[in-house]
Amino acid sequence: MVDIKSELSSTTYPGRGIIAGKSEDGKYAVSAYWTMGRSAGSRNRIFVSSNDGDAGTEVIRTKAFDESLIAGDPSLIIYAAVRQLGKKTIVTNGDQTDTISEGLKKGLTFEQSLRSRKYEHDAPNYTPRISSLLDLEGGVDGGYAYSLSILKSDCGNGDNTLRFTYTYDNPQNGEGHYIHTYMGDGNPLPSFEGEPVKVKISGSIKEFADEIWNSLNADNKVSLFVRFIDIATGKYEQLVINKNS
Repeated sequence: MVDIKSELSSTTYPGRGIIAGKSEDGKYAVSAYWTMGRSAGSRNRIFVSSNDGDAGTEVIRTKAFDESLIAGDPSLIIYAAVRQLGKKTIVTNGDQTDTISEGLKKGLTFEQSLRSRKYEHDAPNYTPRISSLLDLEGGVDGGYAYSLSILKSDCGNGDNTLRFTYTYDNPQNGEGHYIHTYMGDGNPLPSFEGEPVKVKISGSIKEFADEIWNSLNADNKVSLFVRFIDIATGKYEQLVINKNS
């Protein structure tokens, strides 16, 4: 298990990242997601909250801070990043959030829902799609479990998709796993390699959020979302930090 501060500060550009885990006191399912950017377009984003209409649940979306700076395909930077489906929380780095939500509604698993998707169409980077599912009843004995997924290009050739899903049943208190899009800066950007990194989760939601935000590269960080979900009741508290405000 590694310290999240040292892990995040070890590179200037891990890209977008997701952490899923369990709080130190064992009461909360923990989710975190952040965006980063090198270009003006990528940095032109904020997280906003909205209502999911008939479903009556809260959705966290990315939104352009300055609409005049939108260029190219906006679907890669404007999407619903967080959706709630009963006792399941979906968090991803793209519009596959909706794909997972619709798949689960049809009775598909997290992994099956993502079979219709691949990495992002942003050659030559072919940015991986990373996704998480926190399920308060998803463990082998009905307890809390979470899954992480990455869809990435095979050797960056833009042809084949490599698909990896990792599921963690009944995680230990103060333990989480971290997956991100890039191994570091570069041109093209090198995709994440290996299994999700086991990280320590400690402190209150504010302390945990501050630890992440303050550890991300000051020039490249854009937005951060953190949610602590009460495993017993499903109620949650969350924090959103936007560099642009």
